[in-house]
Amino acid sequence: MSSFLTGFAAFTAGQAVMLAIGCGLLYLAVAREYEPMLLLPIGFGCILSNIPFSAAVGDHGPLTLLYNLGIVTELFPLLIFIAIGAMMDFGILLRNPRMFLFGGAAQFGIFFTVSVATLLGYDLKEAAAIGIIGAADGPTSIYVATRFARHLLAPISVAAYTYMALVPIIQPAVIRVLTTTAERRIRMPYREANLSRTVRIVFPVAVTVIAGLVAPISVAMVGFLMFGNLLRECGVTDRLAKASQNELANLVTILLGITIGSTMQAGAFLTRSTLTIILLGLVAFSFDTAGGVLFAKLMNLFLKEKINPMVGASGISAFPMSARVIHQLAQKEDPANFLLNHSISANVAGQIGSIIAGGLILALVK
Repeated sequence: MSSFLTGFAAFTAGQAVMLAIGCGLLYLAVAREYEPMLLLPIGFGCILSNIPFSAAVGDHGPLTLLYNLGIVTELFPLLIFIAIGAMMDFGILLRNPRMFLFGGAAQFGIFFTVSVATLLGYDLKEAAAIGIIGAADGPTSIYVATRFARHLLAPISVAAYTYMALVPIIQPAVIRVLTTTAERRIRMPYREANLSRTVRIVFPVAVTVIAGLVAPISVAMVGFLMFGNLLRECGVTDRLAKASQNELANLVTILLGITIGSTMQAGAFLTRSTLTIILLGLVAFSFDTAGGVLFAKLMNLFLKEKINPMVGASGISAFPMSARVIHQLAQKEDPANFLLNHSISANVAGQIGSIIAGGLILALVK
């Protein structure tokens, strides 16, 4: 009986709070359907790691083993990049190449947040790991945080995935502040262009080589993403492409989520720094959206055929959620305005832009 009661006797208020947070993540995943594929395993991993004397964590715990094998080695995020690449159709971006610009402009929040975090007292590596939350790309956030600030991995990961889930709330609010009704009603014609199989095959190889030459430290991230896309586009590895899109993506998502959740232990998570990081994550997401919108408005000063500024906001990496949000906003303003193809193009560019931004941060911050 005494052994049975050991867990109750050791139960702390901090652990009770973390169990509540874990249950809160489960609620968001199940009841609200906010990123359920990620928030559900993260929330349950949080619960597992905050039960006193839990056999799931510790020196011989399976979640600790997964953390050492998959997170510390950066294996899980890289495998996710293969799956993402296999799911991505870059053709829609190649047909509308100026959308590449928004994939860069919408990363402004990353670098702005790095500056703010530094002013708040974080060292440069910690600030860089916090700023990358603005990439709106969970694997990139995990990859950079593992390199630069492993002790901040839990709040950075949770902030990244939570704000990705909240894109439908964050982006419309920022867009409405920065745009007029007339701007939100701008219509953009879409012109279809044929792409050869050769172009689709050359693109992932070219991006890998160019990004690698610019920032060699980014080769793992960019290369794994583009390898997944090459599996999709080459036309001779359909089984591998489908396995990457389904079995690989599902398995690694489960392992990554529950392992990240296991790092949310009360002693390390319930700190003032965690709250600060979560707030800075909101700053990063908001300024990413603002950067894309303002860049589109700047381009409109020189273009005869205007760009709807909302499309610039979809240059973040939260694919395809951001593209859908922008299209829905356009439909609310003008039911005859169809921005889906344009917003998807910018959103795909954001996927590439976020990984390149992560690579640049790894290269510049030493």
